[in-house]
Amino acid sequence: MKDDKRAFWERLFARHQSALQGFFRRRVTHPWDAQDLAQEVYLRLLRVDSREGGEAISNPEAYLYTVAANLVKEHGMLQKRAGTRVELDAIAELEAPDASSVELLEQEARRRQVVQLLERLPPRCKAVMIMQYRDNLSYEQMAARLGVSTHMVKKYVVKSLALCRTWVREDAA
Repeated sequence: MKDDKRAFWERLFARHQSALQGFFRRRVTHPWDAQDLAQEVYLRLLRVDSREGGEAISNPEAYLYTVAANLVKEHGMLQKRAGTRVELDAIAELEAPDASSVELLEQEARRRQVVQLLERLPPRCKAVMIMQYRDNLSYEQMAARLGVSTHMVKKYVVKSLALCRTWVREDAA
């Protein structure tokens, strides 16, 4: 990349950095994410300008905020995906025959966390989670056992996962 283009992006970024961080702070949960996302905008600006044969950007300020808006969307999708994961696989058998003592301790800690989460769930939600993750039953099989519709089983699963995500976030804070 030419030094003059790099200097141009550095000046543009320096001029808009505080406004850009404010833009991110209003759109993300944690302030440290705003700082990271602002830095990512700068890196992406340097990368896009280093490509050969690209057309010149007619409005760099607008492009800066377009990149920022796309990063907010990307960040939101990643956060949403990360929030849907709950360590419920620990209900299943976790001990591997060749697992190290550290791995065994981590597995035991996850197992205890899952048990604590399950104990906090309402009875139907708890039953559905156990049937799904330990017994590997389908929604139809769970519905037959509980005497409810498959739609109700789905509601129990969604409610259970939402509660578990909330509790895990609260415990982490």
